[in-house]
Amino acid sequence: MAGSTTRRGVILQQAAALFARNGVASTTVREIADEVGILSGSLYHHFDSKDSMVQEIVMNYLQDLRERSRESAALAGTARERLRRLVTASLEVAEAHPNATQIYQNELVFLRTLPRYESIGQAAGDVHRSWAEVIDSGVAAGEFRSDLDAKLFHRLLRDAVFLSVRWYRPTPERPVDKLAEELLSTFLDGYATVRATGPGSGT
Repeated sequence: MAGSTTRRGVILQQAAALFARNGVASTTVREIADEVGILSGSLYHHFDSKDSMVQEIVMNYLQDLRERSRESAALAGTARERLRRLVTASLEVAEAHPNATQIYQNELVFLRTLPRYESIGQAAGDVHRSWAEVIDSGVAAGEFRSDLDAKLFHRLLRDAVFLSVRWYRPTPERPVDKLAEELLSTFLDGYATVRATGPGSGT
């Protein structure tokens, strides 16, 4: 039984790498089997279809992200502190599931065609609600600006966080928590050293 569990994990790991690199539609069951070193028919002892592999890969990622997001949003502190924890947790989850993160970002149209997409959509919705609760509380408390669209801010920050998996690799000089703080400071404090006035400045 343990061997079967281990083999299942290896299949998911190799499949996720192929899906992220080549796209789900362009990846065949035979290619996955070749990467694992088994016959393609043997995959069906573990999964009933390629779609079920995609579903499990993405759900493992989203379940981790949902749990970490809920924990971060529920912690005490200012909205900025809670948002920093959300960004840090999201980056850590993306680092732990880099291929699944890319699959979710790149294949959302395909994911919506899966028979069991409802569970994916529900998990993603729960993550969204954790972020929205923190951002909205910051606006209500006067920590975040009320003259900007909170949903747009959320989407821009979210994409900056999750698309970083394409280029970011933690180093001793820039660990995850430092990237989270730099990213959040850019969004909340801006990049210019002197506040400008005029078109595009918000004043």
